[in-house]
Amino acid sequence: MQDWTAFSRTARAGHVMRGAPMLLSAVLLSIALTGCASDSFLVFGYSGKYQYHNCEQLAAAATRQTERQRDLKELIDKSEQGAGGVIVSMMAYRADYLAVNEDLRVIETTQRSKNCPTPATWQSNNAIR
Repeated sequence: MQDWTAFSRTARAGHVMRGAPMLLSAVLLSIALTGCASDSFLVFGYSGKYQYHNCEQLAAAATRQTERQRDLKELIDKSEQGAGGVIVSMMAYRADYLAVNEDLRVIETTQRSKNCPTPATWQSNNAIR
């Protein structure tokens, strides 16, 4: 009688283990697709992050973040060329890319509030002169 109970437990555990990778795959796929559907609920930027920077420091930070944004975009484009690359790029680079975009938005807002010269204001300042 004990042999049947041990066999029954082992058989049930094996059945559960066969379904685990499939369940994990389904969960990961649904998380990935949810991330594609809406990026608006993710907030990475902290609006006060650059409040104590002067205009020169803000310009340097914007340059660094723009370079990082370009590098991440290249990595995303490169990884999406391969099979399954969309999922890989989303898992590996998407969060960083969104954070950099949000950082650039915070920098731009801070520059505007401090009346710093930016590429957008250079054209308007030249037109006035």
